[in-house]
Amino acid sequence: MLRVGLLWLSEQPRVFRFIRANGLARRMASRFVAGETVDSAVQALRELNTAGISGTLDFLGEAVGSPAAARAARGTYLEALDRIQRVGADSNVSLKLTQMGLDIGEQECVDNVRAIASRAHAQGSFIRIDMEGSAYTQRTLDLFTRRFHPEFADTVGVVLQSYLRRTEGDVAKMIALGARVRLCKGAYQETADIAFPNKKDVDANYVACMERLLERGNYPAIATHDERMIAQTKAFAARRGIPPTRFEFQMLFGVRRDLQRALRREGYRVRVYVPFGDQWYSYLMRRLAERPANIVFLLSSLVKESLRR
Repeated sequence: MLRVGLLWLSEQPRVFRFIRANGLARRMASRFVAGETVDSAVQALRELNTAGISGTLDFLGEAVGSPAAARAARGTYLEALDRIQRVGADSNVSLKLTQMGLDIGEQECVDNVRAIASRAHAQGSFIRIDMEGSAYTQRTLDLFTRRFHPEFADTVGVVLQSYLRRTEGDVAKMIALGARVRLCKGAYQETADIAFPNKKDVDANYVACMERLLERGNYPAIATHDERMIAQTKAFAARRGIPPTRFEFQMLFGVRRDLQRALRREGYRVRVYVPFGDQWYSYLMRRLAERPANIVFLLSSLVKESLRR
């Protein structure tokens, strides 16, 4: 019930305006978000790279309401790619199609993504198209399959979510296409006819999809902090003779830094998803919904601050 409530709050812009003015909430967000500017994000990349960890920058925001806002987001991504190249950081970028204007018009979205993908291709970089709620799953895959992958091939990749019932079929299609896939569990609130309501089913689907991607996929990204999923990934790769250079683990900025470094020491490739920007509220709520320990920390801090007043 708490998770459902937090996910609902993540979609309330009025609450965001209140929360953003709260200093404690901003400090809590800094645990998961690398500041609000490209400069702060690049600094976070440098620190990760020093530890041998790669990055992917994500400019926070989705469902923009105007072409101007979509073009502004495109400009931020172009700036981020240029800064990554200028400082020699080991990083690519991740973006959402609704931030590129998908709800405004398909061509608006395509034009903005093409501009970013073209820059990434020229620089030898890569862009990951994030998956959003299930209402966008088919549209995202259609655009990726029909428009972006045919033009940019391995410069672009996509994300699939194991909590969706459809994902095993989508994995097969992306493998046949030769697409680069990031596999995650999924963080949006969905109905039981669309997504598995029980964690054990989400996990079982994750393992099944992970095994197919490792065996037949194109450099898959195994995105999880679940140590059981990580152990099963390593065990499956070892059994099938799949070397660590054929895939990478991905994790979130500020989450399980100890595990990130442990995997690097074991010789695995690790990439951290580094979000930045002033639209951090929805992202923060989804991170709180995922980990009860984060909620306990936030509530205890709020109580302590109120007692000091």
